[in-house]
Amino acid sequence: MTVYMSTGDDDVAIKILFCGICHSDLHSIKNEWKHSMYPLIPGHEIAGVVMEVGKKVNRFKSGDRVGVGCLVNSCQSCESCNNGFENHCNGGIFTYNSIDKDGTVTYGGYTTSVVVHERFVVRFPDSMPLDSSAPLLCAGITVYSPMKYHGLNAPGKHVGVLGLGGLGHVAVKFAKAFGMKVTVISSSPGKKREAMERLDADAFVVSGNGEEMEAARATMDGIINTVSANTPMAPYLALLKPTGKMILVGLPENPLEIPPFSLVVGNRTLAGSNIGGMADTQEMIDLAAKHGVTADIEVIGADYVNTAMERLAKADVRYRFVIDIGNTLQIAAAQ
Repeated sequence: MTVYMSTGDDDVAIKILFCGICHSDLHSIKNEWKHSMYPLIPGHEIAGVVMEVGKKVNRFKSGDRVGVGCLVNSCQSCESCNNGFENHCNGGIFTYNSIDKDGTVTYGGYTTSVVVHERFVVRFPDSMPLDSSAPLLCAGITVYSPMKYHGLNAPGKHVGVLGLGGLGHVAVKFAKAFGMKVTVISSSPGKKREAMERLDADAFVVSGNGEEMEAARATMDGIINTVSANTPMAPYLALLKPTGKMILVGLPENPLEIPPFSLVVGNRTLAGSNIGGMADTQEMIDLAAKHGVTADIEVIGADYVNTAMERLAKADVRYRFVIDIGNTLQIAAAQ
């Protein structure tokens, strides 16, 4: 399906070449969060090239390599927006399944083009491959932002990454780029070799192994919790040092049960983090380019999306599907 709108004075029209598949796309397709508006076109990990810019746009020009993440607009005037936290704006407009300022529904990146206000477009450095960089626009900023704002980006600190999937593997890469000690915590013993040898984690803890969990008790400055399943929280909070922080970035379907003593003892913090503002997103992309951080991906054609969704539901991907829009949808549309 092709969606193309007129380009306003402040807009950038983008030819989509790649779009990552995020687990939230699957939630939205299935209406698991109970707010999906059909017809729905998912996709908020968009990478492509500029086709056209509005007459007031001065940051981009035709041919630039750019991306669009989870947001396409905001009020641009509230305290959050003025401080660079568009992700906290009450008037934020998501890339898909959101009501735009003109009353229309937004559509995402599983298509050939998109038009976005220039404020919500990021630039990819020439050294970055567009396919494996596209997932950073959601997965990357989702783990980068809490590391930055909760002090989990200091060399020598010890961070745990709970869950080694689409978010978790990128969290490991950014933590290593920051010079931190990284322990992956996973329920899957088979992921140890991947974590240690391929992603260069410093340690691996099997969450179901009582001895390993006890040995890691009170050793971590922070934990980035990427798990979207409902799991007992007390054993993981116990891994934190006094004043340690667990940051939730996964979205379990049901409410969590938090034993109060798990927080009170040790003065521990449980917090959440929701993507990031546009300045932070560009900062994240630039740092990723400097350190060679990209997502581990499986590139697919548009005709494979339904199968990819079935596999994603079973966690059968290492670690992100990316749709090759340019060589499938656009070629098909031209025929």
